[in-house]
Amino acid sequence: MARATLIGFSAVAMWALLALLTDASGQVPPFLLSAITFAIGTAVGLCARLVMPKPAAPAKIPPVVWLIGIGGLFGYHFFYFTALRNAPAVEASLIAYLWPLLIVVGSALMPGEKLRWNHVAGAVLGLAGTVLIIAKGGGLSFESRYAFGYAMAAVCALLWSSYSLLSRRFAEVPTSIVTWFCAATSILSLICHLALEQTVLPANAGQWLAVLGLGLMPVGAAFYAWDFGVKRGNIQVLGAASYAAPLLSTLVLIATGFAEPTWNVIGACLLISAGAVLAARPRLFSSARGARSEAGA
Repeated sequence: MARATLIGFSAVAMWALLALLTDASGQVPPFLLSAITFAIGTAVGLCARLVMPKPAAPAKIPPVVWLIGIGGLFGYHFFYFTALRNAPAVEASLIAYLWPLLIVVGSALMPGEKLRWNHVAGAVLGLAGTVLIIAKGGGLSFESRYAFGYAMAAVCALLWSSYSLLSRRFAEVPTSIVTWFCAATSILSLICHLALEQTVLPANAGQWLAVLGLGLMPVGAAFYAWDFGVKRGNIQVLGAASYAAPLLSTLVLIATGFAEPTWNVIGACLLISAGAVLAARPRLFSSARGARSEAGA
Protein backbone atom coordinates (compact mmCIF):
# COMPACT_ATOMS: atom_id res chain seq x y z
CA MET A 1 0.00 0.00 0.00
CA ALA A 2 2.86 2.41 0.80
CA ARG A 3 4.34 1.92 -2.69
CA ALA A 4 0.96 2.51 -4.34
CA THR A 5 0.42 5.64 -2.25
CA LEU A 6 3.81 7.00 -3.36
CA ILE A 7 2.95 6.26 -6.99
CA GLY A 8 -0.33 8.09 -6.51
CA PHE A 9 1.50 11.06 -5.00
CA SER A 10 3.79 11.17 -8.04
CA ALA A 11 0.68 12.31 -9.93
CA VAL A 12 0.40 15.26 -7.53
CA ALA A 13 4.06 16.07 -8.19
CA MET A 14 3.46 16.00 -11.95
CA TRP A 15 0.37 18.23 -11.62
CA ALA A 16 2.70 20.79 -10.03
CA LEU A 17 4.13 21.37 -13.53
CA LEU A 18 0.70 22.17 -14.96
CA ALA A 19 0.79 25.96 -14.43
CA LEU A 20 4.35 26.39 -15.73
CA LEU A 21 3.86 24.29 -18.86
CA THR A 22 0.41 25.74 -19.60
CA ASP A 23 1.83 29.26 -19.40
CA ALA A 24 4.71 28.23 -21.68
CA SER A 25 2.32 26.74 -24.25
CA GLY A 26 1.25 30.17 -25.51
CA GLN A 27 -2.28 31.24 -26.45
CA VAL A 28 -3.71 27.82 -27.29
CA PRO A 29 -7.39 27.85 -26.20
CA PRO A 30 -8.30 25.48 -23.32
CA PHE A 31 -10.32 22.84 -25.17
CA LEU A 32 -7.82 22.62 -28.03
CA LEU A 33 -4.98 22.31 -25.52
CA SER A 34 -6.96 19.58 -23.75
CA ALA A 35 -7.56 17.74 -27.05
CA ILE A 36 -3.88 17.78 -28.00
CA THR A 37 -2.49 16.89 -24.57
CA PHE A 38 -4.96 14.08 -23.93
CA ALA A 39 -4.07 12.65 -27.36
CA ILE A 40 -0.46 12.59 -26.18
CA GLY A 41 -1.64 11.05 -22.90
CA THR A 42 -3.34 8.33 -24.94
CA ALA A 43 -0.03 7.65 -26.69
CA VAL A 44 1.62 7.30 -23.25
CA GLY A 45 -0.81 4.51 -22.40
CA LEU A 46 -0.38 2.79 -25.76
CA CYS A 47 3.41 2.82 -25.38
CA ALA A 48 3.11 1.40 -21.87
CA ARG A 49 1.03 -1.47 -23.24
CA LEU A 50 3.91 -2.45 -25.52
CA VAL A 51 6.37 -2.95 -22.66
CA MET A 52 4.08 -4.21 -19.89
CA PRO A 53 3.27 -7.92 -19.59
CA LYS A 54 0.03 -9.01 -21.19
CA PRO A 55 -2.72 -10.21 -18.80
CA ALA A 56 -3.58 -13.91 -18.90
CA ALA A 57 -7.17 -13.09 -19.83
CA PRO A 58 -8.84 -9.85 -20.94
CA ALA A 59 -10.40 -8.00 -18.01
CA LYS A 60 -14.17 -7.58 -18.01
CA ILE A 61 -14.96 -3.88 -17.87
CA PRO A 62 -18.42 -3.04 -16.44
CA PRO A 63 -20.20 -0.40 -18.56
CA VAL A 64 -20.42 1.95 -15.57
CA VAL A 65 -16.60 2.13 -15.46
CA TRP A 66 -16.60 3.87 -18.85
CA LEU A 67 -19.09 6.41 -17.55
CA ILE A 68 -17.01 7.02 -14.41
CA GLY A 69 -13.71 7.33 -16.28
CA ILE A 70 -14.81 9.53 -19.17
CA GLY A 71 -17.08 11.57 -16.90
CA GLY A 72 -14.20 12.10 -14.49
CA LEU A 73 -11.50 13.12 -16.96
CA PHE A 74 -13.55 15.01 -19.55
CA GLY A 75 -16.24 16.20 -17.14
CA TYR A 76 -13.75 17.78 -14.75
CA HIS A 77 -12.02 19.74 -17.50
CA PHE A 78 -15.27 20.76 -19.22
CA PHE A 79 -16.79 22.18 -16.04
CA TYR A 80 -13.50 23.74 -14.93
CA PHE A 81 -13.12 25.65 -18.20
CA THR A 82 -16.80 26.66 -17.95
CA ALA A 83 -16.25 27.88 -14.37
CA LEU A 84 -13.29 30.04 -15.42
CA ARG A 85 -15.40 31.60 -18.19
CA ASN A 86 -18.13 32.55 -15.72
CA ALA A 87 -16.38 33.43 -12.45
CA PRO A 88 -13.10 35.01 -11.23
CA ALA A 89 -10.23 32.54 -11.47
CA VAL A 90 -9.20 32.80 -7.78
CA GLU A 91 -12.58 31.93 -6.31
CA ALA A 92 -13.40 29.35 -8.99
CA SER A 93 -10.06 27.59 -8.52
CA LEU A 94 -10.50 27.48 -4.76
CA ILE A 95 -13.97 25.93 -5.02
CA ALA A 96 -12.74 23.40 -7.59
CA TYR A 97 -9.90 22.49 -5.25
CA LEU A 98 -12.28 21.20 -2.62
CA TRP A 99 -11.89 17.76 -4.22
CA PRO A 100 -9.11 16.51 -1.89
CA LEU A 101 -11.28 17.28 1.15
CA LEU A 102 -14.25 15.53 -0.51
CA ILE A 103 -12.06 12.48 -1.18
CA VAL A 104 -11.00 12.29 2.46
CA VAL A 105 -14.54 12.69 3.81
CA GLY A 106 -16.12 10.50 1.13
CA SER A 107 -13.68 7.67 1.82
CA ALA A 108 -15.72 6.89 4.93
CA LEU A 109 -18.35 5.43 2.61
CA MET A 110 -15.92 3.03 0.95
CA PRO A 111 -15.84 -0.67 1.92
CA GLY A 112 -12.97 -1.47 4.27
CA GLU A 113 -12.10 2.18 4.88
CA LYS A 114 -12.31 3.99 8.22
CA LEU A 115 -12.28 7.76 8.44
CA ARG A 116 -10.39 9.15 11.43
CA TRP A 117 -10.21 12.67 12.86
CA ASN A 118 -6.63 13.10 11.71
CA HIS A 119 -7.62 12.51 8.06
CA VAL A 120 -10.20 15.31 8.17
CA ALA A 121 -7.95 17.64 10.19
CA GLY A 122 -5.08 17.04 7.75
CA ALA A 123 -7.30 17.82 4.76
CA VAL A 124 -8.61 21.01 6.41
CA LEU A 125 -5.05 22.19 7.10
CA GLY A 126 -4.22 21.48 3.46
CA LEU A 127 -7.25 23.50 2.35
CA ALA A 128 -6.13 26.40 4.55
CA GLY A 129 -2.70 26.30 2.93
CA THR A 130 -4.32 26.25 -0.51
CA VAL A 131 -6.32 29.37 0.36
CA LEU A 132 -3.04 31.17 1.12
CA ILE A 133 -1.54 30.07 -2.20
CA ILE A 134 -4.52 30.84 -4.42
CA ALA A 135 -5.59 34.09 -2.75
CA LYS A 136 -1.95 35.38 -2.76
CA GLY A 137 -2.56 37.56 0.26
CA GLY A 138 -5.65 39.20 -1.23
CA GLY A 139 -9.21 38.79 -0.11
CA LEU A 140 -11.77 36.36 -1.47
CA SER A 141 -14.98 37.85 -2.80
CA PHE A 142 -17.86 35.54 -3.63
CA GLU A 143 -20.45 37.60 -5.54
CA SER A 144 -23.94 36.41 -6.47
CA ARG A 145 -23.53 37.46 -10.10
CA TYR A 146 -20.92 34.72 -10.48
CA ALA A 147 -23.16 32.04 -8.97
CA PHE A 148 -23.23 29.98 -12.17
CA GLY A 149 -19.44 29.93 -12.40
CA TYR A 150 -19.16 28.95 -8.73
CA ALA A 151 -21.65 26.14 -9.29
CA MET A 152 -19.61 24.85 -12.24
CA ALA A 153 -16.48 24.87 -10.04
CA ALA A 154 -18.35 22.92 -7.36
CA VAL A 155 -19.32 20.35 -10.00
CA CYS A 156 -15.59 20.03 -10.82
CA ALA A 157 -14.77 19.20 -7.22
CA LEU A 158 -17.64 16.72 -6.99
CA LEU A 159 -16.74 15.02 -10.28
CA TRP A 160 -13.04 14.50 -9.57
CA SER A 161 -13.58 13.32 -6.00
CA SER A 162 -16.33 10.96 -7.19
CA TYR A 163 -14.12 9.65 -10.00
CA SER A 164 -11.29 8.96 -7.54
CA LEU A 165 -13.51 7.25 -4.96
CA LEU A 166 -15.48 5.20 -7.48
CA SER A 167 -12.28 4.08 -9.21
CA ARG A 168 -11.34 2.45 -5.92
CA ARG A 169 -14.64 0.55 -5.96
CA PHE A 170 -13.48 -1.04 -9.23
CA ALA A 171 -9.92 -1.81 -8.16
CA GLU A 172 -9.94 -4.98 -10.26
CA VAL A 173 -10.11 -2.90 -13.47
CA PRO A 174 -6.53 -2.51 -14.78
CA THR A 175 -5.00 0.97 -14.92
CA SER A 176 -4.44 0.50 -18.67
CA ILE A 177 -8.14 1.42 -19.12
CA VAL A 178 -7.10 5.05 -18.52
CA THR A 179 -5.68 4.96 -22.07
CA TRP A 180 -9.19 4.90 -23.49
CA PHE A 181 -10.47 7.49 -20.99
CA CYS A 182 -7.77 9.82 -22.31
CA ALA A 183 -8.69 9.03 -25.93
CA ALA A 184 -12.37 9.77 -25.31
CA THR A 185 -11.51 12.99 -23.48
CA SER A 186 -9.33 14.10 -26.38
CA ILE A 187 -12.12 13.52 -28.91
CA LEU A 188 -14.78 15.24 -26.79
CA SER A 189 -12.44 18.18 -26.14
CA LEU A 190 -11.83 18.54 -29.87
CA ILE A 191 -15.60 18.63 -30.47
CA CYS A 192 -15.96 21.36 -27.83
CA HIS A 193 -13.09 23.29 -29.39
CA LEU A 194 -14.66 23.20 -32.86
CA ALA A 195 -17.99 24.36 -31.41
CA LEU A 196 -16.79 26.99 -28.95
CA GLU A 197 -13.29 28.24 -29.75
CA GLN A 198 -11.13 29.79 -32.42
CA THR A 199 -8.12 27.69 -33.39
CA VAL A 200 -4.77 29.03 -32.20
CA LEU A 201 -1.83 26.63 -32.41
CA PRO A 202 1.51 26.92 -30.57
CA ALA A 203 3.59 29.61 -32.25
CA ASN A 204 7.06 28.10 -32.00
CA ALA A 205 9.09 25.03 -31.06
CA GLY A 206 9.29 26.05 -27.40
CA GLN A 207 5.52 26.21 -27.10
CA TRP A 208 5.14 22.85 -28.84
CA LEU A 209 7.67 21.38 -26.37
CA ALA A 210 5.57 22.76 -23.49
CA VAL A 211 2.46 21.10 -24.99
CA LEU A 212 4.39 17.84 -25.35
CA GLY A 213 5.51 18.10 -21.72
CA LEU A 214 1.90 18.63 -20.62
CA GLY A 215 0.76 15.56 -22.52
CA LEU A 216 3.58 13.36 -21.22
CA MET A 217 3.27 14.27 -17.52
CA PRO A 218 0.45 16.39 -15.97
CA VAL A 219 -2.09 15.38 -18.63
CA GLY A 220 -0.57 11.98 -19.34
CA ALA A 221 1.39 9.79 -16.94
CA ALA A 222 -0.17 11.57 -13.94
CA PHE A 223 -3.60 10.09 -14.62
CA TYR A 224 -2.22 6.56 -14.80
CA ALA A 225 -0.29 7.06 -11.55
CA TRP A 226 -3.35 8.54 -9.84
CA ASP A 227 -5.53 5.62 -10.93
CA PHE A 228 -3.03 3.13 -9.53
CA GLY A 229 -2.71 5.10 -6.29
CA VAL A 230 -6.40 5.52 -5.52
CA LYS A 231 -7.08 1.86 -6.30
CA ARG A 232 -4.29 0.33 -4.22
CA GLY A 233 -2.90 3.05 -1.94
CA ASN A 234 -4.10 4.87 1.17
CA ILE A 235 -6.81 7.09 -0.28
CA GLN A 236 -7.18 9.30 2.82
CA VAL A 237 -3.46 10.12 2.84
CA LEU A 238 -3.53 10.71 -0.92
CA GLY A 239 -6.50 13.05 -0.58
CA ALA A 240 -4.87 15.17 2.13
CA ALA A 241 -1.47 15.14 0.38
CA SER A 242 -3.09 16.35 -2.86
CA TYR A 243 -3.20 19.84 -1.40
CA ALA A 244 0.54 19.90 -2.04
CA ALA A 245 -0.12 20.38 -5.78
CA PRO A 246 -0.76 24.17 -5.72
CA LEU A 247 2.13 24.62 -3.30
CA LEU A 248 4.54 22.59 -5.44
CA SER A 249 3.28 24.44 -8.51
CA THR A 250 4.08 27.77 -6.85
CA LEU A 251 7.52 26.53 -5.80
CA VAL A 252 8.22 25.47 -9.40
CA LEU A 253 7.20 28.94 -10.63
CA ILE A 254 9.50 30.53 -8.02
CA ALA A 255 12.40 28.26 -8.97
CA THR A 256 12.01 29.15 -12.65
CA GLY A 257 11.70 32.89 -12.01
CA PHE A 258 7.99 33.22 -12.83
CA ALA A 259 6.98 34.07 -9.24
CA GLU A 260 8.49 35.61 -6.13
CA PRO A 261 8.79 33.90 -2.72
CA THR A 262 6.41 35.38 -0.13
CA TRP A 263 5.33 34.78 3.46
CA ASN A 264 2.13 33.29 2.06
CA VAL A 265 4.17 30.55 0.40
CA ILE A 266 6.04 29.82 3.63
CA GLY A 267 2.77 29.71 5.61
CA ALA A 268 1.14 27.47 3.00
CA CYS A 269 4.16 25.17 3.06
CA LEU A 270 3.87 24.76 6.83
CA LEU A 271 0.11 24.20 6.77
CA ILE A 272 0.11 21.71 3.89
CA SER A 273 3.11 19.80 5.24
CA ALA A 274 1.53 19.60 8.69
CA GLY A 275 -1.75 18.45 7.15
CA ALA A 276 -0.08 15.69 5.14
CA VAL A 277 1.87 14.45 8.17
CA LEU A 278 -1.25 14.55 10.33
CA ALA A 279 -3.28 12.62 7.77
CA ALA A 280 -0.56 9.96 7.52
CA ARG A 281 0.16 9.94 11.29
CA PRO A 282 -0.97 6.40 12.23
CA ARG A 283 0.77 4.88 9.21
CA LEU A 284 3.98 6.81 9.81
CA PHE A 285 4.07 5.79 13.47
CA SER A 286 3.30 2.15 12.71
CA SER A 287 6.11 2.12 10.12
CA ALA A 288 8.50 3.62 12.67
CA ARG A 289 7.52 1.03 15.28
CA GLY A 290 8.02 -1.74 12.73
CA ALA A 291 11.48 -0.45 11.88
CA ARG A 292 12.44 -0.34 15.56
CA SER A 293 11.13 -3.88 16.06
CA GLU A 294 13.20 -5.17 13.15
CA ALA A 295 16.28 -3.37 14.48
CA GLY A 296 15.77 -4.89 17.95
CA ALA A 297 15.37 -8.34 16.48
